[in-house]
Amino acid sequence: MHRLFTALQLKKLLIQKALGDSYIEAITPLQEKSIDLPNSLDTLKQICTNCHLCELSKSRQRVVFGKGNPNSNIVFIGEAPGATEDSLGEPFVGRAGELLTKMIERVLERPRSSVYISNIVKCRPPNNRTPTPKEALSCRPYILKELEILQPKLIVALGATAFRYLTNDNTPISKARGHFFAYNGSKVLPTYHPSYLLRNPSAKREAYNDMLKIKKYLESV
Repeated sequence: MHRLFTALQLKKLLIQKALGDSYIEAITPLQEKSIDLPNSLDTLKQICTNCHLCELSKSRQRVVFGKGNPNSNIVFIGEAPGATEDSLGEPFVGRAGELLTKMIERVLERPRSSVYISNIVKCRPPNNRTPTPKEALSCRPYILKELEILQPKLIVALGATAFRYLTNDNTPISKARGHFFAYNGSKVLPTYHPSYLLRNPSAKREAYNDMLKIKKYLESV
């Protein structure tokens, strides 16, 4: 565990360097195998719970790891926890979560418990702001490993932040939504984040059409 934590600290420094920061290279080089994350969701959750790789660890109440059916063929990925999620330690349990539940149950016609739900960033950004690049990139190895373990057929990226950090694609969400993108043997379909839909009810029709595409795709695989 100590070697893994040290390796993740090194990853953070490399991310900061890529973003233009400077630091003194006083860390002994690590072998590649020492930065591997575990192939167990429970162990990965434990590592995330003890993570202090970015400033969000100082203000969070709880780390919010993914939750749901690990054998699901679909995974929903959001941006970051909100206030309710930070308090309860579960993803999408606030107002946006209530809307996501309705989308899953009414359009996909399956219980929310049958899918898996997570976020790009595991800790709540203050005032629910968008995660900074440093925060998202520090947390990115966790969500990528989470998806590697889950091996879903389809990943639904909820909003621009989730889509960007999953695919490295900067296409605006208004243009990317409703289209399928390849991702490590899976498909990614971006759509609007439920929080956006709460602020912009007129976009619910487009999101509904995206969910119909999702339903049709899942019926074919």
